[in-house]
Amino acid sequence: MESTDKLTDTNAILAYLYETFPLCFIAEGETKPLKIGLFQDLAERLADDSKVSKTQLRIALRRYTSSWRYLKGVKAGAQRIDLSGQECGALEQEHIDHAQLTLKESQEKAKAKRIAKATAAKASETTSTKSVKKTAPKRTKPIAKPTLKPAKEVAPAVELTPAVLNELKQHQRVNVKLGKLPVAGVIVDIKKEDVQVQLDSGLTVKVRIEHIML
Repeated sequence: MESTDKLTDTNAILAYLYETFPLCFIAEGETKPLKIGLFQDLAERLADDSKVSKTQLRIALRRYTSSWRYLKGVKAGAQRIDLSGQECGALEQEHIDHAQLTLKESQEKAKAKRIAKATAAKASETTSTKSVKKTAPKRTKPIAKPTLKPAKEVAPAVELTPAVLNELKQHQRVNVKLGKLPVAGVIVDIKKEDVQVQLDSGLTVKVRIEHIML
């Protein structure tokens, strides 16, 4: 009857191998190439161990031998080892070449994934920034304060005196009292008490003598 604590997680199975065969499976640091046919030896040694199945054992062994740490250890001069850590033969050059090629391809693939991930993150950040810029409220222009124009200088009041009809003559400059302020002009014609004056604005008016000021 199988034990209820059967291992199914690959990491857990590797940890079990590190503990059970510490001279063969190295948990940290540089590893050593494994004996060809080691899986069969491993399956026989663990035949009565219900914690692992052959299928899970094969998966764990494949992960161990495909890791960068293991592939770096498959190099010239290295010796293969068995479950007891005993050397059992030198590596063949074709195995070394295959391991180095596999390592290179794996590293390049990992690098491409990192670049793609960084590019996607940057594109997402750029899109997010543009979105924020689009939705950001527009700044309103500050309301310009009205510029106060300097008050016009008021011309000093000129004291005018009423004109005397007998003293007036044509082409004489006079002031005509049309409203609150007198308007300057030139006498065009005089008929009795009516005086015709052409104002500086070009308008010609006829007024009584009492509206003429000097």
